[in-house]
Amino acid sequence: MDMLTIGAFAKACRLSPKALRLYDELDLLRPARVDPDTGYRYYAAAQLEQARLVAWLRRLGMPLAEIRHVRSLDDGAAAVEIRAYWARVEAETAVRRDLAAFLVDHLTEESRRDTTVNTLELRYRAHSDRGRVRPANQDTAYAGGRLLAVADGFGPAGGPASSAAVEALRFLDTREIPAGGVLNLLEDAVRGAAQAVRDVAGGAEEAGTTLTAALWTGSRLALVHIGDSRAYLLRDGELFRITHDHTVVQSMLDEGRLTPQEAVSHPQRTLLLKALTGAGAAASPDLRLHDARPGDRYLLCSDGLPAVVPDDTVQRLLVTAPTPHEAVDTLIATANEAGGPDNISCVVADVVETAA
Repeated sequence: MDMLTIGAFAKACRLSPKALRLYDELDLLRPARVDPDTGYRYYAAAQLEQARLVAWLRRLGMPLAEIRHVRSLDDGAAAVEIRAYWARVEAETAVRRDLAAFLVDHLTEESRRDTTVNTLELRYRAHSDRGRVRPANQDTAYAGGRLLAVADGFGPAGGPASSAAVEALRFLDTREIPAGGVLNLLEDAVRGAAQAVRDVAGGAEEAGTTLTAALWTGSRLALVHIGDSRAYLLRDGELFRITHDHTVVQSMLDEGRLTPQEAVSHPQRTLLLKALTGAGAAASPDLRLHDARPGDRYLLCSDGLPAVVPDDTVQRLLVTAPTPHEAVDTLIATANEAGGPDNISCVVADVVETAA
């Protein structure tokens, strides 16, 4: 049997040695032989066609889990799977095209003038529900004229931790917010929230909270996010998720190691990569600034909502609810009707024009 070193094999199939080592670990493309003394990998020339197929499918953007499935099929069945995958990609691309148009519009829009500050304001509602399974509610939800916040506590002091994190931001709800330095102001406030969590958790690393909050300046929302609570924007009937989950499963999705279908039932789907905890230094939060438009509707929620209510249902409920009050009540009721396995917290805020 003709054998190739990993370097020669990588050059022949146009996969990097690093990729080949990863595919070996994932049982996607095993070497023909591994030297027992050096651990060096050798590949058979006959494996080149398999490796090229893997390389082509990766160039298509197919996740590794799906490539493993395609490789287990005969040629005809594999072609059917690839055709079905590409149909999904085209459908998802259409959605991403709309999102790209939104982002281009968002990033190129001129900054609001000072004269518009007093013409926009928020109408809001916040509520937190225990759900139908958990014995206690460890979430905290808050909405005021300037501050919106959701925190999802975990561990033995989860409830006090989420409450302390939100309480540490409450001072922002009464002060005038300088538009220029709002993100720095919000980042400093989160450092205070992290200290408050450490104080109530007593140094216990297993206790802590997520935190997703938005600060209203009069024309913009400054968003801070850490953990797996979420923020959404409903604009012109389209729903956009504007936060990124800090979870192990989300990182695996980003790397193509999981499909969205696999992520739903993954045993580590609730394992956080970032949170405010009772021990150690505070993790760095995500920060961003959003220009607001009249008619925008923002939703902040704990993971108890998206865990059981799909985004398309959330979109429909947000579109049809006439007020933030009805939107929050309907979203929580829908999550409870789906089993309510976790605490559910929702904040809905509408951007409305008022008389100058």
